[in-house]
Amino acid sequence: MTDHAAPDVPADNGRWIRRYHPQPDAPVRLVCLPHAGGSASFFFPMSRALAGTAEVLAVQYPGRQDRLNETPIATIPLLADAVYDALLPWTDRPLAFFGHSMGAIVAFETARRLEREKGLVAAALFASGRRGPATLRSETVHEHDDDQLIDEIRKLSGTNTEILADPEIIRMVLPAIRADYRAVETYLRPPGPGLNCPLYALTGDADPKVTVAEAEAWRAETAGSFDLRVFDGGHFYLTRHQDAVNEAVAAGLRAYPA
Repeated sequence: MTDHAAPDVPADNGRWIRRYHPQPDAPVRLVCLPHAGGSASFFFPMSRALAGTAEVLAVQYPGRQDRLNETPIATIPLLADAVYDALLPWTDRPLAFFGHSMGAIVAFETARRLEREKGLVAAALFASGRRGPATLRSETVHEHDDDQLIDEIRKLSGTNTEILADPEIIRMVLPAIRADYRAVETYLRPPGPGLNCPLYALTGDADPKVTVAEAEAWRAETAGSFDLRVFDGGHFYLTRHQDAVNEAVAAGLRAYPA
């Protein structure tokens, strides 16, 4: 993971940033941020598919996989602050963002920080499986007991059901999942401007977490161009339409001027 590293990348940066397929000559880097309970490895197939178009930087949140012993971060602002810090060494090239579900909000807030603090406008933001940041719903899954939380995860089909059937593994991963749900369910869009980059919203037409109208609400979050793509499927529509999603992302990245 250190081969072809960007200049001045701290030795511990790999805790946050995973480069499965280094692309030292790629014109743009795509930062991928996972859903609640998700991990960087979710984006390994996208990283492989986009090799030659972009270098994928998959973000690993604390509290899962090889970061299992670290305390999860339970608010979006603190998580976005940490991701922002981790990305600073990688800003020698344009950064685009792809976030799914909770990851879409983390991507949005991180991109806002880069634009506000460094004047770096993202090459693009791809917001998948998440309603617009200013669209409110009352959600309290993070307050439910363990069995109810597991049922919610099963319902969304976002985690391997074999893992959910293993009590020992569940006991290890539930704190991170609960922290993620707390972060995204208590998030309120802070005041201030949105972005100035092209913004692409992607959603499933049968997603219980976001309606097409709520996905359309992302339009208000950028002064740049906007496009909405609706796929058939639920919250994890992108696992069924992986090739089409990868091509949509690649097309958006190719539109960015080298």
